[in-house]
Amino acid sequence: MREFPYRTAMVTGASSGIGEGFARRLAAAGVDVVLVARRGDRLGELAAELESGHGVRAEVLAADLTDEEQLATVEKRLTDPAHPVELLVNNAGSSGSGAFAELPAERELHTAVLNAVVPLRLTRACLPGMIARGAGGVVNVSSLVAVLPKPRSATYAASKAFLSSLGESLAMEVERHGVHVTTVHTGLTRSGFHQAAGVPTDTLPKINWLTPDDVARAGLEAVAAGRPSVVPGLAYRVRLPLLRAMPRSVVRALVRRVHQA
Repeated sequence: MREFPYRTAMVTGASSGIGEGFARRLAAAGVDVVLVARRGDRLGELAAELESGHGVRAEVLAADLTDEEQLATVEKRLTDPAHPVELLVNNAGSSGSGAFAELPAERELHTAVLNAVVPLRLTRACLPGMIARGAGGVVNVSSLVAVLPKPRSATYAASKAFLSSLGESLAMEVERHGVHVTTVHTGLTRSGFHQAAGVPTDTLPKINWLTPDDVARAGLEAVAAGRPSVVPGLAYRVRLPLLRAMPRSVVRALVRRVHQA
């Protein structure tokens, strides 16, 4: 990656998987990081490792972003004029697996809030300061399912569609201010996400899996270059425009075939 334009970054969901991949990439580039996740012990271990290995400052902010009071604390950190955050990585997310009508409503609301409402609020918190400074960046970690129907993960797909649309619109709004918003459309990634969501990995394709570092590298290179979106992995970059060009009836038929296989 060329010289990175941001000196400080906040990463949500930083305790593992893709978020940890972003934190490691940023620290290796000499960027001070604010690490946000629920698991404070894991964040502390990661922060110590990043500080000793790269000489950066790694701040730990343990928070459940679906809790109103804790989310407000993270918003306040983003608006601290004495310690500005120049890059926000909205990575924290969750999903459930199962028929929508049978899943607990509270779990589905949690997914919708964490995947859609939380990035909206954190982005809204940091953008005014970035615009005033004439520089800044936001990376939203979305998914290829944002353009697909996703039976048995309906709320997850819908929330990622919201996130992708929000990111594309905001990128157009703020580019004239020197602020870049980049949406990362990820494919299957070996991050532990599917296991946490209760999705049996043996039902998923065995090829074209990405690593957290693949996703982080693509996202950081894209936001540094001012690109509004990026798809990590050649195989997925080929598929996304094809999916968008297909009639929806064809897309539904393909998805139905996969879920019936």
